[in-house]
Amino acid sequence: MNIPKNLKYSSEHEWVRAEADDTAYVGITDYAQSQLGDIVFVDVTSVDETLSKGEPFGVVEAVKTVSDLFMPVGGQILELNSELNDAPELVNQDPYGKGWMIKVKLSNAADLNDLLDADAYAEISNA
Repeated sequence: MNIPKNLKYSSEHEWVRAEADDTAYVGITDYAQSQLGDIVFVDVTSVDETLSKGEPFGVVEAVKTVSDLFMPVGGQILELNSELNDAPELVNQDPYGKGWMIKVKLSNAADLNDLLDADAYAEISNA
């Protein structure tokens, strides 16, 4: 199981990569995509909305299930990864790179302190 050390993680299996300008990229973890199976659709309808930590920002649909996506940090959703419209399988192939889902303007950078580091996430995901 791939768990990059430079990211932060939620207990709902989302990852966050914070940038220097108070923006962050969010996606689902390698563990989450492996549990879901082949992803066929990513639906994010909350672009330009400001959501609180823990609120759903969209859904991911796999061959056998649909799962909500939850905000690991509070912020305004600036952008959806438009490549996922035509190639949702990028989430399976490269969950921490080309498979990112949203770009967020952080409401409170301190939210990052509440997330798990790679070692703590590995413990909860049994990696």
